[in-house]
Amino acid sequence: MMTRRHALAGLALLPAAGARAQPPAFPDKPLTMIIPFPPGGPADIFGRYLAKGMAERLGKPVVAENKDNISVVAALNLVAKAGLDAHVMGIISASTGAIMPSVLADTPYDPIVPYDPIHDLAPIILIARVQEILVVTAKLGIADLEALIARLKAAPGKLSYASAGIGSITHLAMELFERETGTRALHVPYRGAAPATQDLIAGNVQMAILDLPAVLPHVRSGALKAIAVTSDRRAALLPDVPTMRELGYPRVNSDNWYGLVSPGASIRANRDRLHAAAAEALKSRALIEAYAAVGGIAAGGTAEEFARFQRRETEKWSQLIRVANIKFD
Repeated sequence: MMTRRHALAGLALLPAAGARAQPPAFPDKPLTMIIPFPPGGPADIFGRYLAKGMAERLGKPVVAENKDNISVVAALNLVAKAGLDAHVMGIISASTGAIMPSVLADTPYDPIVPYDPIHDLAPIILIARVQEILVVTAKLGIADLEALIARLKAAPGKLSYASAGIGSITHLAMELFERETGTRALHVPYRGAAPATQDLIAGNVQMAILDLPAVLPHVRSGALKAIAVTSDRRAALLPDVPTMRELGYPRVNSDNWYGLVSPGASIRANRDRLHAAAAEALKSRALIEAYAAVGGIAAGGTAEEFARFQRRETEKWSQLIRVANIKFD
């Protein structure tokens, strides 16, 4: 007959129920950071530096994956549909994080966008702020804004401009430029800043407003001519280039930004772990200097601050989107 002492001794050998219920520590495997843009562009530069910094702090590899073989929407859908798995992250920009919701405000998400950009992607942290630059190909032979506007007005629709895609901030910035200057050019959208820049250098398109990191080396080499900074202040890396405000067009203002997101359904505690690692990485001197070297300003802050900033940016661009009637094809 089993005595009470024997029964208690047997129970002591069994694993505690609470221990069995504990989930594995996060992260318990390599993480993936989806970069929905081609290699070499600003999102790629910022994402890879951040991935390295986060891996050092999380103790697990963070694999940066460019998804330039599919659309931005399809790439971010991989994050949105990862369910509870915070091992999957993604990089969003002003275009995908603030402009897209406005462009799609009156459009059912499915099938154009099979996820809700606001609710299915949880904000983790603002990664970087980036100034944008109005540039022209050196082949055009134009040196300043006055000459560019004169050429555009002399032949409306004859010159073309590149963008990182329909509805991107680089697209809307040029829409704003045209409205404020009374000019018109042909829009040629690309799948990311890198291919847009290459065609601009080749002279296949004549002008663009692009992120400083994407065009800086080509401005320095002389392949592109910087006409104006579309920010309130001059760029530290191009101090001789005036702002659109200085040149009399203060409303042509289009700073870009990049942020880190995870699946909206992921566990909050795991997202907090990602935020802590990212926030620490963004404070490191190595990352700050790496971002600054290509014209980026390392950001940071809380997830809640990032969410509020994203809402303000969405409101900022919504009016132009309505007036210009911009829609995804």
